[in-house]
Amino acid sequence: MTSDINILVVEDDEDINRLLCQMIDQANYRSQGAYSGTEAMLYVDQKEWDVILLDLMLPGKSGEDLIPFIRDKFDVPIIVISAKEGHLTKVNMLRSGADDYITKPFHPDEVIARIEAQLRRYRRTERKNQLTFKDIVIDLDTKQVMVNQKPVPLTAREYKILKLFLSSPKKMYTKENIFESIWGVDYYGDDNTVNVHMSHLRSKLAKANPKETYFETIWGMGYRLKG
Repeated sequence: MTSDINILVVEDDEDINRLLCQMIDQANYRSQGAYSGTEAMLYVDQKEWDVILLDLMLPGKSGEDLIPFIRDKFDVPIIVISAKEGHLTKVNMLRSGADDYITKPFHPDEVIARIEAQLRRYRRTERKNQLTFKDIVIDLDTKQVMVNQKPVPLTAREYKILKLFLSSPKKMYTKENIFESIWGVDYYGDDNTVNVHMSHLRSKLAKANPKETYFETIWGMGYRLKG
């Protein structure tokens, strides 16, 4: 049975990309291949990943440039897989935000072991089953939302919207992103549905703590949490 772990493989060599995806699938995880830095950026914007395998020498945008791009959006394990063997290259990648570094050629068992080690490490360092932002706390087990230490009753969709934003606190969501994630159907330009739910959510948060601002509107684009 395939798990719900999603792994993005960013590698421009088709044979290596295919091999890595096959290894991941055989280990009962879900793989997605990307063949350029530009394509990887699109996938990173589209969904959350549990692990990203990243080559450094990529067309469009290099792996070195992708690491800070990914780090700015998600707290996800990044494992560099590269033919670059230099000690300084490894050190620089780890300092720039990579979690591990595998040198080509690699052994399939080692790659899977490194993936599983990162999954364990990230799970250990996660907070108890909560999402937090400023003074907002979502208890994912009870689905209770606290703001400024006060319970805030939300509708099911308001809760899902807030959870979506807190899951990736640095990400900007378009109205299309929000609608398709929460309603689960294709977006047909119905701005009013998203606007109304966002307005109600913001109003309830503001009532719990009038001194704080949690969301900002990016005009013509969408919404994001206000840091």
